[in-house]
Amino acid sequence: MTMWKKMPLWQKILGALVLGLLTGIVFGESAQVLKPIGSLFINLIKMLIMPLVFVTLVTGIISMEDLTKMKRIGLKTFGIYLITTAIAITIGLVVGAVLEPGVGVSLETNNVITAKESPSLINTLLNIVTKNPFASFSQGNVLQVIFFAIILGVSINLTGEKGEPAKKFFISISEAMYKMTEIVMSYAPFGVFGLMAWVSASYGSDVLLSLGQVIFGVYLAAIIHILITFAGGISLIGKLNPLKFFKGIITAQTVAFTSTSSSGTLPITTQNTTKNLGVSKPIASFVLPLGATINMDGTALYQGVCAMFVAQAFGISLGMDQFMMIILTSTLASIGTAGVPGAGLIMLTLVLTSVGLPIEGVALIAGIDRILDMARTTVNVTGDAMTSLLIAKSEDEFNENIYNGKEKYEEVAI
Repeated sequence: MTMWKKMPLWQKILGALVLGLLTGIVFGESAQVLKPIGSLFINLIKMLIMPLVFVTLVTGIISMEDLTKMKRIGLKTFGIYLITTAIAITIGLVVGAVLEPGVGVSLETNNVITAKESPSLINTLLNIVTKNPFASFSQGNVLQVIFFAIILGVSINLTGEKGEPAKKFFISISEAMYKMTEIVMSYAPFGVFGLMAWVSASYGSDVLLSLGQVIFGVYLAAIIHILITFAGGISLIGKLNPLKFFKGIITAQTVAFTSTSSSGTLPITTQNTTKNLGVSKPIASFVLPLGATINMDGTALYQGVCAMFVAQAFGISLGMDQFMMIILTSTLASIGTAGVPGAGLIMLTLVLTSVGLPIEGVALIAGIDRILDMARTTVNVTGDAMTSLLIAKSEDEFNENIYNGKEKYEEVAI
């Protein structure tokens, strides 16, 4: 018990992940009874999402009394997210073209999935403005909550001295939310164990082997994107050691991998970036909630691999026009893709439709979507953390001593 208390949280989580995986393989379907343990953890995380996004974003904005600075940071954030998403989908297409995961695979199936109508970009942008903030909270509409938080934060700043009580209130509540996050995270190893036991017991080896090429392709594309795009951005643009970056966010990556929710991992991502990477709370509170909603690099590269898989399996050749359409559609659609488990499948139907590929191909992809979702969510969360780090450094709101492990977060104000 003493050794358990001394272990870092990420080691506990990784150990629970491996133990859960082995439990599912050894005990088979009977291990599915452990799912409620994981479901409880997911529910605890979901409990945090909406209030944490709202409170921390308002706090982040009221700390930026310079509206010019806030506009500058916003443009940087959107710019980085869109560029890395375009790179991700390109990597996915290239990996899919090289590996040819659909060659020799039959997509004949009786389980035809009807594509859900995806909202247009115009409607997505219009729907950002909420008609009822309380309804947005109850329905979990993150985009609308983010918009309302931004408007409220700016309004509090513009009220001047009269807005000071509101500032103190939100700062106090945000600290309480961070403490609640720590409480929930103490349960993480148990939740991760339950989730992984259920996943391995549910899928087994048969499904993994039948679509092993697709799984391998998505995971390979994810690794390439993380090592080249993210590590490259940190070392070349940020002039920092990328190994320290990955060490600092390993807990968030682990939770993302097991929970498959970018939004659900947001509390842990925020905690990792501030306490381990030295990013200031205002920057983290502004950049990360946006990233959990619009930054879908992992989902984008998944679209590339899966689109190539479907095209090859049905014997359809794609030209350069189709490749460009997939890149454009995936990049723009990522803005409206919710950071919750399974949202990538809805986006995939949109991408397939945009280039005339059979939507029936989604039926087989759906069988392994949970496994693919683990990889793409990990990429999404890693991209959020990288973006917050680069922006914090560019705005001189970055503590390099914390990043390099020379000082502890509690010992210094950032």
